[in-house]
Order: sequence, then C-alpha cells, then structure tokens
Amino acid sequence: MLLLLGVAQAQPREEELAKLRARIDALAEKLEEKEGSRREARDALRDSERAISQANRRLAQLAAEERSLRASAGRIAERRRDAEKRLATQRAALERMLVARATSPAPDALRVALSGDDPSAIPRQLRYAGYVSQAAAVQLAAYRGGVEELGRLGREAEERRSRLRTVGDETRADRGKLVSERKRRQVVLASVAQEVRASRRELRVLKADETRLARLVEEIGRVRVEAEPERDAKRSPFASLRGKLRLPVRGELTGRFGAPRGAGIEAKGVFIRAPEGRAVRAIAAGQVVFADWMRGFGNLLILDHGDAYLSIYANSEALLKQVGENVTAGEVLATTGSSGGNEETGLYFEMRHLGRAFDPMRWVRLK
Repeated sequence: MLLLLGVAQAQPREEELAKLRARIDALAEKLEEKEGSRREARDALRDSERAISQANRRLAQLAAEERSLRASAGRIAERRRDAEKRLATQRAALERMLVARATSPAPDALRVALSGDDPSAIPRQLRYAGYVSQAAAVQLAAYRGGVEELGRLGREAEERRSRLRTVGDETRADRGKLVSERKRRQVVLASVAQEVRASRRELRVLKADETRLARLVEEIGRVRVEAEPERDAKRSPFASLRGKLRLPVRGELTGRFGAPRGAGIEAKGVFIRAPEGRAVRAIAAGQVVFADWMRGFGNLLILDHGDAYLSIYANSEALLKQVGENVTAGEVLATTGSSGGNEETGLYFEMRHLGRAFDPMRWVRLK
C-alpha cells in the first residue's frame, strides 16, 4: 500500500516537472523568435557554448555515477568478505555435525536388544538423534543460503564492474567531445571577437540584453504563480536570510550593482572575476526555473527561492542543473566561464524580487 502511495505521489511530481520544463522551453523559444530579426555577432557562439555546457554536465553526471558505483562496489566487496567468513563457519559446523552423525548413528532396536542395553533408553536415543538431524538440516539450509548469497553478490559485483567500464568509455568519449567543442568555440570566438567587443558598447545591444532578461524574469514570474504549490509553513521565508547569504563563487568583485556599463546603462547585478571552471554554488535553497544559453548572458541559470525572489547566474562555462531540479544552499549549480562573449572569466550574478533587481551585496555576509 505504501509503495503504491509512493508511486502515486511520484507520478504527479514528474508530470508537474514535465509541464514546467515545457512551459519554460516554450518561453525561451518565444523570446528567440522576438529577437530573431535582431541578430548579433555573439549568436554565433550559442551552439558551441551550449554544447560545452551539455558536455560538462554529462561529465559531471558520469563522475557522480562513477563515485556511486565505486562506493557500491566497495560495500558489495565488504559484504562478500563477510559472507565468505560466515560460509566458512557454516561449512565447519556442518562438517562437525556430519562427523557426529557418522560416529553416533541412530540406535537400531535389534542391535540394542542383542547388546543387553536398557531398552528404555531407546526413545531417549531416538529423540537425541532427531535433534541432531534437525540441527544438521538447519546447518545445511544456512550453508546453501550462504552459497546463494555469495553467488548473488558475485553477480552484483560483476554488474558494477561492467557499468564502471561503460562509464569509463562514455567519460573518455565525452571528454573528447568537450575538447572538440572548446576548439570550435575558440575558432568562432576569434572570428567574431571584434564584433562582439563593439556590440557590447552599443546602447542598442545593451538595452536589448537588459530587456531580454527582464522579459524572461517577468514571464517566469507568471509561470511560477500559476504552477507553484502552496508554501510549506515550516520553510523560512527568503527575506529572513538577508545579511546571512554568501556570494555564489570565490573571486574578485570587479563590477558592482549600479555601476555604469556604458551608454548610460547601469549594472543590475555584480560581476565576480574567477578562473574558468570554478564551482558556482546556490546562495539558498530553491528550484531551477531556467537553465539555457541566452543572448547577452551566455549560459544562464535562474533559481526561484519562493516569495517572488530569484537569483541569476550568468556567463557560466557549464550549467550542471536542469529546469525543475530542487537544490540546497551551497549546492554546485554551474562552473565559471566567459560564455556569451564576455571578455573576462567569472560569474555575473543578480538577485531580483518581484522582477526588480536589487543590490546583492546588501544581502551577503562577507568574511
């Protein structure tokens, strides 16, 4: 009954996630269509940067599976050693039992009568022989069970070894794809670098980027209002975390909220310079509501923390989470990069409430 209830609960959950992903995908496509007539040089990077992100996410998944398989294989090996010890003990006990039965066979009535022994002892001897037989049967059953368990553990260990070999092959193949995609990106980037640098200084381009993200946030807000279940009363509101958050990545703060970006536009977030590939962590628990490449921001991930609060992570090399996934505070979401045509590696980070950007530095606790 509990199993059926668990399946019944899991099915609606999967259906909700499928609907959420479908709506977010449709939203992204709609935004692309609206901007389709205003192509920019950096769009040439989209396919390669998406592919790099996907390859990295796949490698992270394979690495996690490999760790899990190795841990499982270690547990199986330990259980197998324990089973072998138990089997050796059971075998020794069974051998002693068989020796005892051989040296003390069940009493024969004619032999007892001819021997002159007390006939009244026969029932007691028969009863003892019955006990010995029962004990032998129990020992034999335990031994057979041990043999079966050892065989099952051996099969499980071989399955883990086989899957580890497959994971190793897939990892090598995906690493090859990643190297290939990185080379491809370098070629594309070299061919459009001048145009990208020029476009980032244009008022039209900067406004288009800002409007695009604002429209995405607004549409996500509508989707979440319709799809979000009732708030868990035990969960603390996000606003209570003000002054307690940590920045999502370690690095140098080179761009602050409100700083001029050129052409009279102010930054809606902060930029944290960091080497490529550094872990980007969730500032608080939430659900991924967007994870894709976006013009002007590269590989972009948005977390919904409830109460209409969003955190936004952009210019990543790789997005390691997908739409619908729930994450905990400090969980790795992405890795730093320079996607979207950014000249510096690091992370562009925003926080928003009801669609409006606010200064993240007023919410974080700096050491």
